[in-house]
Amino acid sequence: MPTLSTTTKNTLLFLFLNFFGLALGGLMMGEGPGGDWYQNLNRAPWTPPAWVFGAAWFTLMACFAVFMAVAVDRVPKRQELLVVYGVLWLTNLAWNPIFFNWQLPWWGLVDIVAMTLLVAYLAFAYGRYLGMRVLWAMPYLIWISTATSLNAYVCFNNSF
Repeated sequence: MPTLSTTTKNTLLFLFLNFFGLALGGLMMGEGPGGDWYQNLNRAPWTPPAWVFGAAWFTLMACFAVFMAVAVDRVPKRQELLVVYGVLWLTNLAWNPIFFNWQLPWWGLVDIVAMTLLVAYLAFAYGRYLGMRVLWAMPYLIWISTATSLNAYVCFNNSF
C-alpha cells in the first residue's frame, strides 16, 4: 500500500483545519449577508455578488492549505509559523460573528486588519524559504485585503 508524503499529509491537515474554521464561522454568523441588517447597509460599490464570497473562500483556503503544508516542511521557525497560523485561524473564525451576528463592524474591522497583517506576515516572513511557492498565499492576501476594504467602507459610510 502506498504511503502519503509528509507534504500531502500536511496539505490534508490544513485543508481540514481551514474548511472546519470556515464551517464554524458560517455557523456563528447569524443571518449573515442575507439578513436585513447587512442588506440595509451602505456597502462599497465594489462589493462582489454573494456567490463570489463562497467561491473565493473555497479557493483561497485550498491554496493556503498548500502554502502552509509546504511552509511547515521548509521554514526553520516551525513553531512560530504554527502559532501565527493559529492566531490567524482564530481571527478568521471570529470575524463572522463579530460582523454579522453581533453587528459590530468597527470591531470586525479591527479583526480583519489583524487577519490581513497576519497573512502578510506569513507570506513575507517565510516567503524567502519557499521561493515561488509563496504564491500559494497570494489569493488569501489579495482577498483579505479586498475584504478589509469592504469592511472599512461599511464602517465609514454607515452610522453606528
